[in-house]
Amino acid sequence: MNWIQSLPEAAQKYLELNRLDEVECVIADLPGIARGKAVPASKWERQAAFHLPNSIFFQTITGDWGEAAGPDGFTEPDMVMRPDISTATAAPWADDGTLQVIHDAFDQKGRPVPYSPRNVLKRVVELYRAEGWTPVVAPEMEFYLVARNVDPAKPIEPMMGRTGRPAAGRQAYSMTAVDDYGPVIDDIYEYAEVQGFEIDGIAQEGGAGQLEINLKHGDPVALADQVFFFKRLLREAALKHDCFATFMAKPIEGEPGSAMHIHHSVLDTEGNNIFNGKGGGETDAFFHFIGGLQTHLPSCVAVMAPYVNSYRRYVRDHAAPVNLSWDRDNRTTGIRIPVSPPSARRIENRLAGMDCNPYLCIAASLAAGYLGMKNDIRPEKRRRGDAYEAADELPQGLYAALELFDAAKDLHEVLGPEFARVYSIVKHAEYDEFLQVISPWEREHLLLNV
Repeated sequence: MNWIQSLPEAAQKYLELNRLDEVECVIADLPGIARGKAVPASKWERQAAFHLPNSIFFQTITGDWGEAAGPDGFTEPDMVMRPDISTATAAPWADDGTLQVIHDAFDQKGRPVPYSPRNVLKRVVELYRAEGWTPVVAPEMEFYLVARNVDPAKPIEPMMGRTGRPAAGRQAYSMTAVDDYGPVIDDIYEYAEVQGFEIDGIAQEGGAGQLEINLKHGDPVALADQVFFFKRLLREAALKHDCFATFMAKPIEGEPGSAMHIHHSVLDTEGNNIFNGKGGGETDAFFHFIGGLQTHLPSCVAVMAPYVNSYRRYVRDHAAPVNLSWDRDNRTTGIRIPVSPPSARRIENRLAGMDCNPYLCIAASLAAGYLGMKNDIRPEKRRRGDAYEAADELPQGLYAALELFDAAKDLHEVLGPEFARVYSIVKHAEYDEFLQVISPWEREHLLLNV
């Protein structure tokens, strides 16, 4: 049991109070769903790795498959899954002592599987490090607490809080609204503490039952791991109180969508923020990062808004950007510079939806900024005032976004050409599945009118 001494502190404390019964070996697939195996603790201690078929990365969100296996055909060879012990964390909702451990995927020759989302993000981070840069990110997670819904034909409704009135939860930054969902939030804090996660704050957003959790800034891979774990944590806390936590970009008609805003900064080899120049001014790197976002984010939208529902969030004057403008302290722009001291200067990407895979979303956002700094891309002139008055600059649906993604060869070189190939095939397969579904709108308006 010597490996226990190398666990993170929170996991060690958990095992002081709980006998370890099971280890969940998990990895995120392209949609960000946790795949893997639950292994008895005694067996997990004896094995250095386990195996999963590479086809888990060819699955769509519906459980169907994209034809992405390549020239060898759909033979489903095994990948080697190796644990990253630094990710070990409790599953505090489990009846018996359980740890979750994120694993990395390698082929049988020991090479990282290029379409594993965590490997994609690691690839981008390594490109930064090769330049002497250390990227730092801070994600914001928006989500809804909704009433249990087991009928896909039934509209989603907000969870009823203690007041019994949905309007009570539609007051942005209201402490009363936060209190309305107090029992769920108490369990969120408790689970996070047991798992060793630091929450920077919880706030009520503008939708009925919509909350936001801010995470403390840090290493991109570690923060993506936290978002990956948090999605499960939030779902489990909600289920305990007979409701659902949903990360759909637009779950409720007429309510705001849910975003995953990403704050970026970059440090040099001495730990200094390269966006901050002498005397506290903004550097060329700062402007080039913005220029990279403006140039390459349209091609990244298929990653940051990965489903047909994602594009329902991009509504003018409805708390989501529809542009690539940048400004200081302006929430109508797609790229915002938050208020901060010069040493903490950062750039916020407001385009991503909470339905994204956090590894891929953060990787794509960092890739756009990286290309901007490498190629000295200057941004457009700063937008002042209400940016909703400008023209829409984002693709108007998943198919249009995929066309931009498929053509973005510079972006593919950063994220990995093999990842880009597989991602495109899987997303096109999902889109084809969607086109086969007849919606309530079609039945209501076309059945007797056309």
